[in-house]
Amino acid sequence: MLKECRSLSLWTNMCKFTTNAGMGPPLENVEGVFSNTGWYATNQFAVDVIFSNRMKQYDCLTNDSSLAAAIFVPFYAGFDIAKYLWGYNISRPEWKIMQGRDHFLVGGRITWDFRRLSDEEGDWGNKLLFLPAAKNMSMLVVESSPWNANDFGIPYPTYFHPAKDADVFVWQDRMRKLERKYLFSFAGAPRPGNPKSIRGQIIDQCRGSKVCKLLECDFGESKCHSPSSIMQMFQSSLFCLQPQGDSYTRRSAFDSMLAGCIPVFFHPGSAYTQYTWHLPKNFSTYSVFIPEDDIRKRNGSIEELLSQIPPEQVQIMRENVINLIPQLIYADPRSKLETLKDAFDVAVQAVIDKVTRLRKNIIQGRTEYDNFVEENSWKYALLEDGQREAGWHEWDPFFSKPKGESSGDSSTGSSAEAAKNSWKNEQRDQK
Repeated sequence: MLKECRSLSLWTNMCKFTTNAGMGPPLENVEGVFSNTGWYATNQFAVDVIFSNRMKQYDCLTNDSSLAAAIFVPFYAGFDIAKYLWGYNISRPEWKIMQGRDHFLVGGRITWDFRRLSDEEGDWGNKLLFLPAAKNMSMLVVESSPWNANDFGIPYPTYFHPAKDADVFVWQDRMRKLERKYLFSFAGAPRPGNPKSIRGQIIDQCRGSKVCKLLECDFGESKCHSPSSIMQMFQSSLFCLQPQGDSYTRRSAFDSMLAGCIPVFFHPGSAYTQYTWHLPKNFSTYSVFIPEDDIRKRNGSIEELLSQIPPEQVQIMRENVINLIPQLIYADPRSKLETLKDAFDVAVQAVIDKVTRLRKNIIQGRTEYDNFVEENSWKYALLEDGQREAGWHEWDPFFSKPKGESSGDSSTGSSAEAAKNSWKNEQRDQK
């Protein structure tokens, strides 16, 4: 696939983005926005390559699958959807032990790209996550489905890929000391074709505020294409607005947290139910949540809401965001950090823990949850320790589907349309 990198995307020549073990070409620090080393023009969908190369450096690899806690499938599923159909040979002895439940792979795209709902030629993506074999495996994607149990959200790759711990510590200290002259900021484009989108209202509010920095993204030349401009804006802001795009999530959320900017989410599917391995359950410790309906119904301005948060609370939240940075970034795959755990380490450990629990449950003849309902999958990772039942949750209205709508549909529109739009818009803004 990497040798034929020119054909990996209809819109983008991916060859430069697959260089340097998937990190892409180095970024020049002309404006002094980055640190001196570890910064690359990383494509938001390149995590397949980064993750696979990081796995080659993993300390606990074994060639004896009978000893393995989990089995990694080195397949670039995110790139595959543009070119190939999926097939899996289940005759392997490793597969027979747990019918694939101890296998995992990475697909560096949103889940809807792998959940094609029909056989119509005009539909989008493939049916990887609907295939019987894949349903048993764990698939790590940059956006998971709230209603399905076989995929798990991992962070989008940012531009920062440190080679050693000191690079991370220096960056964190720098983010702590920055003067932030804007209360909040937003980088993105409106979605006039999506009546549910609140981006138009957010852009209007930012334009009308003297304490908001706005980077408007369009199909022409834009500072949104410049990693330096984007990171500079995030570094100068206390809060960074992260509404839904064509799907629930945005790479921008991770770029902003890397800059020590407190994310403001408007839908729980944008972070809280997605990255449960990498982000704290108590979302109020590192972020602000404003329900989308508050923006739609104009129940108060974003500026007023954010300015009411006490400065000492803002300081605590920003420190929490900065402390999260190591586990939200992917280290340089050609080296490894000494003591810090990066996004790769956190994900692999979570998979191993999941398979270990499953293996134990099989031996004991029990399941992980009582009365498991797959359509409530988003709830189970949010349960407190010891809880086994997923009952009513305050976020139920955010994930309710109209009667008759299949589990593959996104609340932002059909899964096919959301995936298609996200691919087309990936050059327009930070997704």
